[in-house]
Amino acid sequence: MAEGAAGQKPAAKSQDSEVKIIAASSLGTVFEWYDFYLYGLLASIISSQFFSGVNETTAFILALAAFAAGFAVRPFGALVFGRVGDIVGRKNTFLVTMGLMGLATFCVGLLPSYASIGVAAPLILVTLRLIQGLALGGEYGGAATYVAEHAPDGRRGLFTSFIQTTATLGLFAALLVVIGLRSAMGPEAFADWGWRIPFLLSAILLGVSLWIRLQLSESPVFQKMKDEGATSKAPLSEAFGQWRNLRWVLVALLGAVAGQAVLWYTGQFYALFYLERILKVESGTANVLIALALIVGTPMYVLFGWLSDKVGRKKIVMTGLALGVLLCFPVFAALTSAANPALAEAQERAPVVVHADPATCSVQFDPIGNNTFDKSGCDIAKSTLAKAGIPYANAPDGNGEVTIGQRTVEVGDLATYSGRITAAVAEAGYPEQADPERVNKPLIVAILVVFLLPVTMTYGPLAALLVEMFPSRIRYSAMSLPYHIGNGWFGGFLPTIAFAMVAATGNIYAGLWYPVLIAAMTLIVGLLFLPETFRRHIEHEES
Repeated sequence: MAEGAAGQKPAAKSQDSEVKIIAASSLGTVFEWYDFYLYGLLASIISSQFFSGVNETTAFILALAAFAAGFAVRPFGALVFGRVGDIVGRKNTFLVTMGLMGLATFCVGLLPSYASIGVAAPLILVTLRLIQGLALGGEYGGAATYVAEHAPDGRRGLFTSFIQTTATLGLFAALLVVIGLRSAMGPEAFADWGWRIPFLLSAILLGVSLWIRLQLSESPVFQKMKDEGATSKAPLSEAFGQWRNLRWVLVALLGAVAGQAVLWYTGQFYALFYLERILKVESGTANVLIALALIVGTPMYVLFGWLSDKVGRKKIVMTGLALGVLLCFPVFAALTSAANPALAEAQERAPVVVHADPATCSVQFDPIGNNTFDKSGCDIAKSTLAKAGIPYANAPDGNGEVTIGQRTVEVGDLATYSGRITAAVAEAGYPEQADPERVNKPLIVAILVVFLLPVTMTYGPLAALLVEMFPSRIRYSAMSLPYHIGNGWFGGFLPTIAFAMVAATGNIYAGLWYPVLIAAMTLIVGLLFLPETFRRHIEHEES
C-alpha cells in the first residue's frame, strides 16, 4: 500500500502539457459516459420498444434491470482491462475500451424493436449493454491513473477532479442531445424512431475521441517502470491474492466507494426517474431540470478535488457521506411538494391504505407477463394503484379494501373494483400527471443542487484517493475493481432495487432506504479504516 516517502524524486515529466493530458483524458471519458447513460435517460422509451410483452410497471423495472446489466459486468471489465493496463500500459488500454463502447452504442441505435423480432430484441439489447459495461470497467481506472501519474504532488486532487466531472458531463451531454431532438422532432416522433439518433451519433464521437487520445504519450510512471523492467507480471494475483493489498481493496470499496456510488446515482439517475415516473412530471421537463442542476453543481467536483489537496481526502469524503445520509429523505419529500404539489396535498389530506392479509397479496412484479393481478381484492387494488402511481400504505386487516382518507372502497365485484378505486382516488384529488403550471421549476433545481453537495464531496476527491492507496505496479487493477464494484453493483443496481421496493410496498420513499443504509455503512467503515492519503507520492516503488 505504501506509496513512497516524502524524499522520493518525482517521476520524469511527460512531453504532453498538463492541460492537454487532462483535456484529452477527460473528453474521451465524457464521450464514453455519454454512450453509457443514453440508455438510462431513455429507459421509459426503451421499456416500450423492447419490453412491450409485459405490463407497464414490470416493463419499466425490466428496462432498468437491462440498464443495470451493463453495471453488473463492470467489475469483470475492471479485472480484464486493469490487468492489461498494468502490463501493457495505460494509454493503449483505454483506446481499446473506447472502441468497444462506441461500437456497442451504435448498434443499439440499429436494433429492431420487440414488435419486429420478438424476444430476440431484449436479448440482443442486454448483450450490447454487457459489452458496454465491460468496456467502461476498463475506462475509468485508466483515465484516472493516467491523469494522476502526470499530476504534481499537491495538485493531484485538482487534476483528477476533472475526471470525476466526466460522468456528470457525459450525462449532461446526453441530456442536451435528448432534449434538443425531442424538442425539434416532437415527443411522438422522438418516441417512435428519433430516440435512435443519439445512439447513432456515437460513431462520430468515437472517431473524435480516438483521434484525441492517439495524440497522447504513455504515463511517465508506467514508462519508467517499463524501462526498468519493474512492471508486474501478474497484477491480479498481486493485487487480490496478497492480503497486504487486498485489505486496502476492501477498505476502498466498503469505506469510500460504495457510499459514493449510491449517493451519485440517487442524486442524478434516481432523481430523474423519481420526477418522471413517480411524480409524473413530463419527461422533457424532468430532463431539463436535471440538466440545469448539473450545470450549477458540476463545478463543485473540481472545488472539492482542489480542497482535498489542502485539507485531505478523507475529511471531505466522510463529511459528504454523513450529509447524504441526513439529506436523502428530506430532499425527496421536498421534491414531491415542489414537483407535484397536488400529489403531496392529496397524500396529506386523504392517505391511501390497502387493508389485506399479506399472504393474499402478490408482489407487483411480473417478469414474464403472465400475471394479470386480478385474482384477489388485494392484487387488484395494488395493481391499480401502482399503475396509476398512487402511493399507499399497507394494513394487515381486511380482504383488499382500500381506504382513501375517510372513504372506504369495498372489494365487492372484482370486475369493477379497479374502476371504482380509480374513480375514488381521482375524487380525492390524486392527479394523473403533475400540473405543469404548479411545477416549481426553480425550487426543484435548487433542491437537486443541494443534494449535489454530498454527491460532489464524496466523488470529487475519490480518484486521487484511490490512486494514492495502491502501488503503481498494480494501480490500474487494484483501484479499478473496488470502483466498479461500488459504482457498477452498489450504484448501478440502485434504480432497479429502489423502484422494486416502491412497487412492493406502495411507499414512494421506500427505495431511499437502500442508499441511506449503504452510505451509513460506508461512513462507519471509512471512519474506522480509511487512511488519509493526500500527502503521499505515487511514483514507481517496490510494493
